[in-house]
Amino acid sequence: MCHDQQWINHAIRTIEADYQRSADTHLIKLDLPSLNGIDIYLKDESTHPTGSLKHRLARSLFLYALCNGWIGKDTPIIESSSGSTAVSEAYFARMLGLPFIAVVPRKTARKKIEQIEFYGGRAHFVDSPGAIYDESRRLAKELGGHYMDQFTYAERATDWRGNNNIANSIFEQMKLEAHPIPTWIVMSPGTGGTSATIGRYIRYQMHATSLCVVDPENSVFHDYYKSRDPALTSPACSRIEGIGRPRVEPSFIPDVVDEMRTIPDAASIATVHWLEKLLGRKAGASTGTNLYGVLQLASEMKARGETGSIVTLLCDSGERYLDTYFDTQWVRDNIGDIAPYLSQLETFEQTGTL
Repeated sequence: MCHDQQWINHAIRTIEADYQRSADTHLIKLDLPSLNGIDIYLKDESTHPTGSLKHRLARSLFLYALCNGWIGKDTPIIESSSGSTAVSEAYFARMLGLPFIAVVPRKTARKKIEQIEFYGGRAHFVDSPGAIYDESRRLAKELGGHYMDQFTYAERATDWRGNNNIANSIFEQMKLEAHPIPTWIVMSPGTGGTSATIGRYIRYQMHATSLCVVDPENSVFHDYYKSRDPALTSPACSRIEGIGRPRVEPSFIPDVVDEMRTIPDAASIATVHWLEKLLGRKAGASTGTNLYGVLQLASEMKARGETGSIVTLLCDSGERYLDTYFDTQWVRDNIGDIAPYLSQLETFEQTGTL
């Protein structure tokens, strides 16, 4: 495929200029006196221009595709997504003047669809989440476009050795803390790309940090971690939007992970409601999955008499989910009773024991 090199140079410069205008995301320290000597941090990825961790991925995917010669000045961009990556890719597509189509499950949060459309993109709905891949390929072929395929390229589009990636940023921001080298970093997998970046960076820098990946219910990643069977599938789909997959994604690299856990969905939702009381604002459900895993690890560290730090991500804002995870009736109908976990978290706040 032959493209106008002058346009490609302009496109790369435009994306890099946007990055230079952007500040790093904040690292928030939670105030939990019951965990004396164990510090918990949330890297707030909701402050990116498009409101989520996926802003980093979208930028990397565009640069990767441009440098590979896959995108030209008239190339339609197609992506399969549960919403957040599509929002971020729509932002960059508009920046470059390219048409953008997001192939998304019909149950994707309405707020995300509105944001895709705000950035000039179009949502193409499928009834089954598992149908997003083939439909994206079909559309790309039909339109002569490029299928970004985040689930394949997420782990290779980011420079895991550093270059201001998320892992590099975490360790730089931790330098002056009481425990500057985290005992744990906790991450939930969507594509698996972020956990791959963090895990590789930890090893490359020879840090004494372990990576824990936390999976929601109805996701195959944890089972794959245990079995290494790439053919695993799940008949149901994750109810925690943005993480968990019904199939093993190419970007999930299990060998960089030190430990995996499955977090009950009710615990994830209860945790973001509990977190709102600590931060004074809402976070998305995947943040609840991350943080509940952190609290489990912190409770176990306390029981062993250990001190240290644990870092995880605040992936996106809860404002995107007002009609789902922050709607009492929706939670009751789709997740179940979260009251036992809320009670557990209140006890944890007082005792440090989960």
